[in-house]
Amino acid sequence: MSHLCPRMFCSKIEQNFKILKELTFIQRWCLANVDDTSADDYYSLVMAAGKSGSCKMLEPFKPPPSKKSRKERNREKLPGSTPTLEVMEQEIWKEFPEDLFEAVIARLPIATFFRFRSVCRKWNSLLDSQSFSQHCAEIPPANPWFYTITHENMNFGAMYDPSTRKWHQPTISFLPSKMIALPVASAGGLVCFLDIGHRNFYVCNPLTQSFKELPARSVKVWSRVAVGMTLNGNSTSGGYKILWVGCDGEYEVYDSVKNSWSRPGSMPSNIKLPLSLNFRSQAVSVGSTLYFMRSDPEGIVSYNMVTGVWKQFIIPGPLQLSDLTLAEYEGRIMLVGLLTKNAATCVCIWELQKMTLLWKEVDRMPNIWCLEFYGKHIRMTCLGNKGMLMLSLRSRQMNRLVTYNVISREWLKVPGCFVPRGRKRQWIACGTAFYPCLTATA
Repeated sequence: MSHLCPRMFCSKIEQNFKILKELTFIQRWCLANVDDTSADDYYSLVMAAGKSGSCKMLEPFKPPPSKKSRKERNREKLPGSTPTLEVMEQEIWKEFPEDLFEAVIARLPIATFFRFRSVCRKWNSLLDSQSFSQHCAEIPPANPWFYTITHENMNFGAMYDPSTRKWHQPTISFLPSKMIALPVASAGGLVCFLDIGHRNFYVCNPLTQSFKELPARSVKVWSRVAVGMTLNGNSTSGGYKILWVGCDGEYEVYDSVKNSWSRPGSMPSNIKLPLSLNFRSQAVSVGSTLYFMRSDPEGIVSYNMVTGVWKQFIIPGPLQLSDLTLAEYEGRIMLVGLLTKNAATCVCIWELQKMTLLWKEVDRMPNIWCLEFYGKHIRMTCLGNKGMLMLSLRSRQMNRLVTYNVISREWLKVPGCFVPRGRKRQWIACGTAFYPCLTATA
């Protein structure tokens, strides 16, 4: 600005004073934990500044009139309305520190990931940046998402974000053509898939498409198996382990660090065989321990991935409860099931009491929702077990999806899942909950 005279320079300073205040606010905002609303407000601003690695500024605009009609005011209050952007001077933004761009992006809602990758190659390569991974590690874990498979498109998945109540249709290109692979477990942002023939395992990050096919198992068991997955540490950087177990007591453990399967031992004699595993219920993990549900005798079987110790707990299930599924939240073991009496059906939530090893009812679906199920033969599938449950309730005439927040005890209906540019509502077949993580690698 050396070519400007002092008067013009002062005028320029006054014009940019407001913008400088905004810059200071954004720098402070980058270093603090913010909610999703704040991130959405500044997403468009950062996108405009970061395209192609250079800060291409927007054209100046004229300030709106001070008085607005009621119609204009109501339009601004509508969800999804785009706020007006301030003019950002190139001379200011070209000096914006690069590390702050990473801090801003790391704090954006996970759903914006699908958009910011297309801004430029530099932003797309952030996933491989160590500094960006450190920024992401400082952010508290988001609410779990759900990766689901639909009856109409068994080769394609649909992801549901309960925070925004929106579906995402990722392009899953890693699986072999015409192969159906079902999500069976998850840990640290990764989802474990098992093909429908129970032969091959795959691990994938549904957000980034980071993919790995696991080596062949040493034990040739093609019957149905239960699968659990845990992390070796707090993130996938320390590796992960996957356990499969069959009803006959055969089991193996995969270690991602060694990239191999192993047989740590045999099932102890005090555990009754066959296991009669409840395959409708996915395994839940508390720390390094996996819990599986069994039906004869009724109870839970656990396996510690660190010590290699199996345990059995005989726990009678609640009466008149069907379609039982285990769930977990902050170390608490939960039970979800359908309570049927006469022609009435209701979804109930139970919690395992550690002292007595008995189930105690802690919540149930609102009665007004249960009236819809009256007189119908309802089947239920639980698609998640990490503090946020997604329940698929279906009969011949209907298929309802609802979510249940364990901590807030809030029931919400899930909007219909439609294929891109399609009108037909999809029926959810199976799924699993996972914590979305941009830096998790298979």
